[in-house]
Amino acid sequence: MTLVKIAYASMTGNTEGISEILEDAFKELGADVERAEAEDVESDFFEDANVCVIATYTYNDGELPFDFEDFYSNLPEQDLQGKVFGVVGSGDSELYPDYFCKAAEDFEEAFIKTGATKGHETVKIENAAEGEDIDHLKAFAKALLEA
Repeated sequence: MTLVKIAYASMTGNTEGISEILEDAFKELGADVERAEAEDVESDFFEDANVCVIATYTYNDGELPFDFEDFYSNLPEQDLQGKVFGVVGSGDSELYPDYFCKAAEDFEEAFIKTGATKGHETVKIENAAEGEDIDHLKAFAKALLEA
C-alpha cells in the first residue's frame, strides 16, 4: 500500500486544518497516511514514504516557520529519488502580497534538489481552506497518488 507522509507547521490552525483535509483525502483514496507536526519530524522523515507532502505557512516577510528551519536546511541533502512530492502553502495575500506562500515555493525548490518527482503544482491557499480550496486539495491528493 502507498504510504503518504505529511509534515506540517501551523501557527493559527489554518495549515493544520489543511493537513487534516489532505490526510482524509489520501485515506479516502486508499493510502496509508502519517501526519506529523514540523517540530516532531527528523530530516529522514520521508525515507520510507512513497508520497511526501509539506503543508506550511509563510511567516512575516517570506520566512519559513521556525519549526521547519532545520528540516528545510537538511531536505536538499536527502535522496528521495523514486518518491513523489507535493507542497501546500497557506498565506495572507492582503498582509503580505509580495511573500504570499513563499515558504511553500522554497520547499518546492528544496524538494527538487532531492531527486523526488513533483506530483502536482504547489497549492496556495488564502488563510484557511474552504469551498473550492477543499476541492483543490482533494485533486492534489489524487494527482500525487497517480504520479
